[in-house]
Amino acid sequence: MDLSVTSREEGGRTVVEVSGEIDVYTAPTLRERLNELVGAGHHHLVVDMEGVEFLDSTGLGVLVGGLKRVRSHDGSLHLVCQREKILKVFRITGLTKVFPIHDTVADAIAASAAADEANATS
Repeated sequence: MDLSVTSREEGGRTVVEVSGEIDVYTAPTLRERLNELVGAGHHHLVVDMEGVEFLDSTGLGVLVGGLKRVRSHDGSLHLVCQREKILKVFRITGLTKVFPIHDTVADAIAASAAADEANATS
């Protein structure tokens, strides 16, 4: 199965919609798009993974790399995912402690904005 990656601006954040399978063959597509966005100054990303049907370690590596890249610009990367089989991958690897994972894009945008506000006042 192919991977589809699109992006849009919403609520002051860049929402990256991903659907299909993120594996060793398709992960470079996601990596390129995340790198393009960060390079263009989009440092607050919400990655909507509701359409992702499969995620392997290569895909996890791409997401961790994206997180490191946005953090190097004082940015953030929030995930949206309710699919149990995808969430299980994050739980097994301990990455639920690294990534904020939300049920909806709206929740992710609100949490990302609230975190920015809290960081600005501290």
